[in-house]
This record gives sequence, C-alpha cells and structure tokens, in this order.
Amino acid sequence: MEFIIITGLSGAGKSVAMKNMEDIGYYCVDNIPPMLVSIFYELCEKSTDEHMKKIAVVTDIRAGDVFDDLFASLDKLKAANKKYKILFLDARDDVLLRRFKETRRKHPLSENSASTESAVMMERELLMPVKARSDYVIDTSLLSTTQLRERITSLFLGNVSLGLTVTCMSFGFKYGLPAEADLVFDVRCLPNPFYIPELKQHTGLEECVYNYVMKFDQSKGYAQRMLDLVDYSLPLYRSEGKSQLVIAIGCTGGKHRSVTLTRVLYKHLLDGGQRTIVHHRDVTKH
Repeated sequence: MEFIIITGLSGAGKSVAMKNMEDIGYYCVDNIPPMLVSIFYELCEKSTDEHMKKIAVVTDIRAGDVFDDLFASLDKLKAANKKYKILFLDARDDVLLRRFKETRRKHPLSENSASTESAVMMERELLMPVKARSDYVIDTSLLSTTQLRERITSLFLGNVSLGLTVTCMSFGFKYGLPAEADLVFDVRCLPNPFYIPELKQHTGLEECVYNYVMKFDQSKGYAQRMLDLVDYSLPLYRSEGKSQLVIAIGCTGGKHRSVTLTRVLYKHLLDGGQRTIVHHRDVTKH
C-alpha cells in the first residue's frame, strides 16, 4: 500500500495537490485529524478494496493544537514498520500573503494573530519540525497550477516505494533560487546564447541552442565534472534513505544554458536507470 501524507503551509497548494492525486488514482481524504492518521492507515491496510491501495491524506494546521498529535501518529506507524511518505507544500511569505488577499480567505490562525502576516509566520514556525521530516518538499511560489500538477504527477504516478527520485530543475537566478533544491549548479560562467541574435528567442529545449552551448570545451568540461559529482553523491543520498533529491541548475534567465545542462543531466541519469523527472521552471517566462 502506498500512503502519502500531504501537509504544509496554508495557501501553498495542498488542495490542488490533493485534486492532482485523485486524478492519478489515489483515494484522498482532506483535513483528517492528525490523531486519526495511524488509525486510518490500519483501516486502509485491512481493506480488500483495490481502490484503497493508493492513499493520500491531507492534515494541516486547521486541526489546531491537536496538530502536535501528528508526531505521535507517525511514531506509531514507524514503530510498527508501516511505510509512508510525507509531501510538504511550501511557499514564500509574500506569495502566501498575496494569495490570501486575492482569495479573501481567512488564515486558520488569524484568530490567534494580530495580522495575516503574523499568522503566516506563526504557522511556518509550527510546521518546521514537520517539514524537516518530509520526504518531498515542493515550493509553489513560482509554480502555476499546471506546473504543480506536472510535479505531482511526475513524483507519484509511478511506484513511490522504488526509492530515490531525482528531480532535475533548470531555473533563472533573476527569479530566485528554488527553495527545495538540494544541490545547485551555477552555469552563468558558460557561453551565453542570449547575446547571439539568431538564438536569443530560442531556448535550451531546441537543438540550435543546445548545440551552441555544448560545442564549447568549458561547457563540456563543466558538464562532465557535474555528472561526476552527481554520480558520486547519489549512493550517499540513497544510503541516507532520502526519497527525493532536487538538483537545480541555474543561469541568468533560466532559458538557455541552464535548460541545456539540465537536459544533459536528465539524459545521463535516465541512461543509468535512475528514476528521474525534469522540470524547467522559468523557460516560459518573459
């Protein structure tokens, strides 16, 4: 049985994530009290219904003070050698505040806080221990609904018990570092197609840009050293029991060099039999 616990900050996209999980065949339950997580797990495990073999539950700060009971439930499952994964949805404070303003919804902790801003800060502090125990962390600050759906589908459409999943992500430094990145490679030192008129409007997804970037010795040398480091690191992360590794490769705008090198890394990992997904965060931004 696959059992996914979805949690995270209010406004970070848990409802969207749950709908996406339903779309790929998970039986989903929203706003389950933390104290009931372990009990619900046992009930699902006993069920003979095939629909109950892939489960996703959402539990969050709406449960109030009893959210602390989540740790008791998780410890109970761990003691019984029950397998589960935690997906944590995160976002920057300014993004969360904008989303609450746009939807005009109250923050679950607003009654205990002087403002929505202080409520967001309080929730972030309360959820830090949960985030630290999470297997997957997705920062939705710069993701569209479609991009979040793609990330969810890529992570969970297969068998999540297969071990380490590597996400290869390209990004632009001008839009900010990916908060969920475990390893970051800066390729702004490589030749930039942006300054070639006939390549400026193209991206690293196209062969004209890819071939331009990779024809240089410094690009080939950088790529080889990057692959060597990743190959050396992956067994170490596996032995640590890590479920997700996010490798982010950044250039200035996230359209040319970072996309090209991300393609190189993605192909290398796929050819080696590694469960890998790719995400070009900023390639469509103007």
